[in-house]
Amino acid sequence: MTHPQKGSAPPAQAAPTTPALPRSGVPGAREAPGARASQGRPDPAPPRRTAWAEGVDQLRAAATTEPGRLRLIGAVLALLVVAFGAVTAWQMTDRSAAADDVLHSSQPLSAGAADIYRSLADANTTASSGFLAGGEEPAGSRTRFEDDIRTAADKLVVAAANSEPGSPSADTIAKLNKLLPEYKGLIERARANNRQGFPLGGAYLRYANDTMQQKMLPAAQDLYTKENQRLRSDYDSATPYPWAAMGLGVLALAALGWAQRRNYRRTNRVLNQGLVAATAASAVVLLWLVVGHTVARAGLDSSYDHGVRSLNVLHDARIASLNARGNENLTLVSRGAETKTLPDESVEDVFDYNFKQDMKKLSAGLAEAKSLADDQAGGQPVTAATGNMEEWQSRHREARAADDSGNYQAALDKVIGSKADKPTGECFDGVDHNLELALAHEETEFKQAAGDGRDAMTGLSVGAAVLAVLGAAGAVLGIGRRLSEYR
Repeated sequence: MTHPQKGSAPPAQAAPTTPALPRSGVPGAREAPGARASQGRPDPAPPRRTAWAEGVDQLRAAATTEPGRLRLIGAVLALLVVAFGAVTAWQMTDRSAAADDVLHSSQPLSAGAADIYRSLADANTTASSGFLAGGEEPAGSRTRFEDDIRTAADKLVVAAANSEPGSPSADTIAKLNKLLPEYKGLIERARANNRQGFPLGGAYLRYANDTMQQKMLPAAQDLYTKENQRLRSDYDSATPYPWAAMGLGVLALAALGWAQRRNYRRTNRVLNQGLVAATAASAVVLLWLVVGHTVARAGLDSSYDHGVRSLNVLHDARIASLNARGNENLTLVSRGAETKTLPDESVEDVFDYNFKQDMKKLSAGLAEAKSLADDQAGGQPVTAATGNMEEWQSRHREARAADDSGNYQAALDKVIGSKADKPTGECFDGVDHNLELALAHEETEFKQAAGDGRDAMTGLSVGAAVLAVLGAAGAVLGIGRRLSEYR
């Protein structure tokens, strides 16, 4: 039997082993896949900054040194001068184009619309005068009627060529083009019946007159109004001051002045040739802009106040005289067939009533035209037309007295008779002739004033752009000379 040796130590027992914990430190937790592989990687790089942020930092860094500050100043000065020139060129180009439209487009179209109205009204008046002459219409009367119709048709063609398709003006022109041959056909029927002595001729003439008065002349008036609105719009585009350009000019000059003062305080040099050149160029552009536009505005305002306004009043007065003459003739044609009940219950021939209303418009128009005339050449024809109108009214009263007393032939002679009869037709012709002279004078005044206004802006857009480029170059060169001292 074997026994252990005495005095020997007991055999050592193995210590219990503790299972290794996962790296997460949580018993039982499993290590994430790839965790060991990522332990040796470096930390991720910070996100990349935007170009804007980097640019701002670069500007801040540049601003801490004098060369950097000079570069910034040069860039700002060049930008201001170029912006000043660009805005000046843009605004003055628009205003110059609008002034040119006033002179060569919208005002001629407005006058053309007035001529359409006048031609239609004169054709209607001439037709009634020829009808009163009897079966054999005078050749001069027929020729004048045909000329009026042809003039109206030609003016409508011009107006159509200058109107936008589908616009209200285009619709009005199309309406007049449709009604014009219809009206002429009615006049021809009236003439044919009148030559044969049929009373139906008078009915056709009155129907033609209704077509003219109720459809054609209102449409012509609408076209005239629209063309005047276009003219007013062109004036509104041509005359406003270019405040944006002027403001940039003042800002550019202030910045250039500050830069030169800064240069003087740091170097004791009074002048920097480049900056002086830039200042001079900017000052010339600003002065040219202010003076040129002020002169242009004055010319355009004068063309409107002493040209367009007078032309509109004279056109209206001439139209009133034409309508009055037509109603005077139709009074004798209708012979009381159409009457009007007045507010006092009295009854009056409708055409004679319309004649009186037209004469009131003529009188008021001549008075206003006289007040607008700014020289003797413009006022003298208006004064003469006023005298013709007063004589016309006197002779008309004599004609109405003869007609009311039953002496139709005497009344007819007093309206369309020979020169010995002192007819009202002489007075009407005098009014029309003198108004034509006044219109021609005011048209010349308008063209002169509007042309002066437009010419005052000639070359300003191009000149401003060229001088701005030269000014910007001067600013850059001036700053560049200072920078060269740091090299």
